[in-house]
Amino acid sequence: MAEGAEQVKVDETPISPIERRNSLEKHLQMRPEPKDLKDRHILLDTNAAPALQSAAQELERQRATDSLKKGLEKRPEKEELIERNILPDSNAAPAIQGQQKELEKHMRADSLEEKMKHRPKPEELIKEGILQPDEDPTK
Repeated sequence: MAEGAEQVKVDETPISPIERRNSLEKHLQMRPEPKDLKDRHILLDTNAAPALQSAAQELERQRATDSLKKGLEKRPEKEELIERNILPDSNAAPAIQGQQKELEKHMRADSLEEKMKHRPKPEELIKEGILQPDEDPTK
């Protein structure tokens, strides 16, 4: 033991058989029900014999693993998801992709606004023969 640490004395007096039985009965009365143990995943909720429970559990785990593998094999590639517009076509970190998308939206709006400012008037389009006089949107 470490220096300066007090040595703890253990009570070694024998317990009478009556006290032992009373203690055991008390603990058995406080013992949780099997349903509670199953709900807390301490006991397996199965009808299989205890000798077969571990094998049944391993088979269930293997079935889940096989199911996941099949699902992952059918999973589309990243390029296909980008092509189908499921994933964004971005090399930015996922944490900033939302801000990147918002910035792109504002840039498109600014670009469209700038193009609208330099849009030719309907009269100019009629003079150049692009619009017919009866297609004048101002009338």
